[in-house]
Amino acid sequence: MSPGRQHDRPTHIDDQIASGDFRGALASLALLWHETAGPGVAGFVNSRFERLKEHVNPAPCRIAILRSFTVEPLIPLVRAAAATHGIDVTAHTGDFNTYAQDILDPASSLYRFAPDMVFLAVQTRDLCPMLWDGFAELSPAQSAEAADRTVESFRVWIETFRSRSAAHLVIHTLEMPPVPANGILDAQSANGQIETIRRINQALRQLASGSRGVYLLDYDGLIARHGRFAWYDPYKWLTLRMPISAQAIVPLAQEWLRFIYPLSGKSCKALAVDLDNTLWGGVIGEDGVSGIKIGPEHPGAVYLDVQRAILDLYHRGVILAICSKNNESDAMAAIEQHPGMLLRRRHFGAWRINWNDKAQNLREIAAELNIGVDAIAFLDDNPAEREWIRRQLPEATVIELPAAALGYARALRESPVFERLTLTAEDRERGRYYAEQRLRQPPTGASLEEFYSSLAMEVEIATVTPETLPRVAQLTRKTNQFNLTTRRYSEQQIAEFAARPAWRVYALHVRDTFGDHGLVGVALTHSSGDTCEIDTFLLSCRVIGRTVETAFLAALAEQALADGQRRLVGFFVPTKKNLPAKDFYASHGFTCIDDGEGESRWEFDLTQGQIQDPAWIRRRVLCA
Repeated sequence: MSPGRQHDRPTHIDDQIASGDFRGALASLALLWHETAGPGVAGFVNSRFERLKEHVNPAPCRIAILRSFTVEPLIPLVRAAAATHGIDVTAHTGDFNTYAQDILDPASSLYRFAPDMVFLAVQTRDLCPMLWDGFAELSPAQSAEAADRTVESFRVWIETFRSRSAAHLVIHTLEMPPVPANGILDAQSANGQIETIRRINQALRQLASGSRGVYLLDYDGLIARHGRFAWYDPYKWLTLRMPISAQAIVPLAQEWLRFIYPLSGKSCKALAVDLDNTLWGGVIGEDGVSGIKIGPEHPGAVYLDVQRAILDLYHRGVILAICSKNNESDAMAAIEQHPGMLLRRRHFGAWRINWNDKAQNLREIAAELNIGVDAIAFLDDNPAEREWIRRQLPEATVIELPAAALGYARALRESPVFERLTLTAEDRERGRYYAEQRLRQPPTGASLEEFYSSLAMEVEIATVTPETLPRVAQLTRKTNQFNLTTRRYSEQQIAEFAARPAWRVYALHVRDTFGDHGLVGVALTHSSGDTCEIDTFLLSCRVIGRTVETAFLAALAEQALADGQRRLVGFFVPTKKNLPAKDFYASHGFTCIDDGEGESRWEFDLTQGQIQDPAWIRRRVLCA
């Protein structure tokens, strides 16, 4: 975009707000932030977001920052970066250098604030000054003792915090000094300054992996990526206790966003990619399979890096799709036959390769994958196509790309919309699930019952285990379409529910003749007197409409009756995305007993009847 068009963007955003194009205004704010992120534009973004909030249904997020240095200038940037992704951040900053007291005091402002997530940002020089400034004076035994004390402090903080809060905890790793105290001698010793701090970080990683909802932000890696000397501002540190330079403020805010995004349930489920000059260099219709550029040498290596980045997303659980203006036969010939291609037909869950409008193609891809358009990210080298999608489908995420293809892979890797903080077995297999989904189509002339029977579906229902807990929590945060109450829970909250005698947490596995869908359903129930209430009932979009939901509900009813309950009660909380679940209870014989504003309550008399299992589903229940 030309500088003049960038200058006009704020006016354009105000015009969009005035005309009621609120989703379009949010998309334009995202582009403005991408182009000019910084303290100057953060105020504009935040002020306009306040006017948009009631119209775009942002995800609320309460974050607390415990710190040993000045972070106040970052807060407006974090709020602006989050706002452009549809997240409404409310921030609390602990007092300067009181991070330990904030965690250890049960009456501290931290716990009164009741955050959704907490960032613990403590510098090495503040936490263990002897390892930062006085390392040359220490014996190996003394440096080891200082490292052990540091690790023990982290252990106490993590355990204390976890016992008092269900919030997510994100901990900065300790950073290395730009120049070690002993110079090049440091690298010659297993007990050097760098290695000692590295061992602390390794121990911290073990502590985090052993605690639910605790994650590490690689602060040292972030500094290294941007240059250690460029990151620090010694004058600001001495005068304002603000150690980082002006150019480091945006990268740190963006790094926090990489955690805020997935923990707020805002990750994209699918990436729809263009082909010509995006996945390969050249135009397949003009250059032919042998003429396009993709391979280990320049210029094809640039596109090979893009495909590696996309393939990494595939293995992280992102569904891949193609949205390209091309002849399908030519494009598929390149995908299947070119020796330099990393991505093949089997990696794509859907494609629209034609000469139609790309916005309509994206709508069709979303429908085929059974996900919302807002769950799709769009990658295209053509800025005109990106602008068209922003205007026609402002709810979709458009990945902005630099002018040179050399930066495409980095743009993909740095996008927060693909971040994951856990990786389940289902995530690793998601691409295969969706490729197999194309085989699960009713044959011509077959009835639905015949089609369902041909799938030979099997469901397994079990109470949650430590192994399935991460996936269960993930589904509560990510599932939107078939989710009756859309209540979002963390791993630690799910674990607390499972430990209560009156609660049950169920996990649903599905498989059929074409393969294993994995863990795709979750239900949370709690009993009170003669009533069993369904707090949460959800299914992954992969299995919606296959009557699996009926088998799941029938199992809940049977379990409730076996536990001595007479009534099964469920709730429906309507959102913009869960319309497929609207008639679920009514269609299964429940009676609406309260249709209040924003929530309806439904009841099933377990003594008067039962919910029939679909004849074509084999159900196995493994509940305690």
